[in-house]
Amino acid sequence: MTAESATATTPAAARPVPLLVGAALTALEGAAMAGWGVYNLVAGFTGADDFGRAELGGAVLLLMGLLPVLAGRALLRGQRWGRSPAVLTNSICLPVAYYMWQPGGAMIAAGAAVGLLGLVGIGALLNPRVTAVLYGAPDERQ
Repeated sequence: MTAESATATTPAAARPVPLLVGAALTALEGAAMAGWGVYNLVAGFTGADDFGRAELGGAVLLLMGLLPVLAGRALLRGQRWGRSPAVLTNSICLPVAYYMWQPGGAMIAAGAAVGLLGLVGIGALLNPRVTAVLYGAPDERQ
């Protein structure tokens, strides 16, 4: 049995704060994406948006939002596989923030917030203490 297939969770005392921050931000971003997908689905079915296209986009966003939520859950359980999709999700925040910044106005503040969340998430998830919890200390890996 490998460490990946073990069902035991990481004890709460062994979870460093950066792991909790990274997992929470990733789950929050996934929930926001899934929420936007539900909104698109409802808007399409009620006729507020173009029928057909809105439902497909909503379904795709809903499914794409579930992966970061599951990755955040996996990180809290100490499972390694959750870190890659979590870092990817936080990395995607950076180009989104750039394009939110372009129109100006209130979108500048929203873009800055999204970019800051992405940078904090990446920094938290790539923290050496998080790596040690998920992969073990360097001397333990050999």
